[in-house]
Amino acid sequence: MTPDDLRAALDLTPEAEEWLSTARSQVADDPAKLAVLFPAAGRKVGRGALESLTGWTADDAARALLLDALPRPKAAAVSRAYTDGDNAEKRAVLRALPILGLGDEGLPLVRDALRTNDTRLVAAAMGPYAAAHLDDEGWRHGVLKCVFVGVPLAAVAGLADRADAELARMLADFAKEREAAGRVVPDDVHLVLNLVDQES
Repeated sequence: MTPDDLRAALDLTPEAEEWLSTARSQVADDPAKLAVLFPAAGRKVGRGALESLTGWTADDAARALLLDALPRPKAAAVSRAYTDGDNAEKRAVLRALPILGLGDEGLPLVRDALRTNDTRLVAAAMGPYAAAHLDDEGWRHGVLKCVFVGVPLAAVAGLADRADAELARMLADFAKEREAAGRVVPDDVHLVLNLVDQES
């Protein structure tokens, strides 16, 4: 995923395209303008789903492009956009993390999102950035959080690569607890258990 991919996925009206280009230039010149432009993105470019990017909306992509336009170092401004934003804005920040070159500086945002019960934030938090930067323990707990709140594990980037015996043990324990309580075990639990069995 690159900024060019996001631009290509957006199908904007000429007015919306002009707004986004101007907004990116303004943010590059004066990062403080992000505070006004970031919330406005949904009104200016729309909130519809993008056909070529599963799970992304037009405002997600526009906001990610605004964050990409920030001058370096950008971690503080990105963190502020997340902290000050509503849940749609927080989701856009989480989705943007893989293209921002923050190293591990975005991890506090991922961890914050994983403490919520908002399925949109949890799903966005477990994207490619988490797959690349979360340590094993944090990543496993992120997968468990997805199962707890009902986020399909298809949303978890790198699941096939990072699922291991310890994650399988945690999920098996979770499944036993659910069964003992007479509750349904999500199908995704068995998906991961089968995945680990195939690798062992």
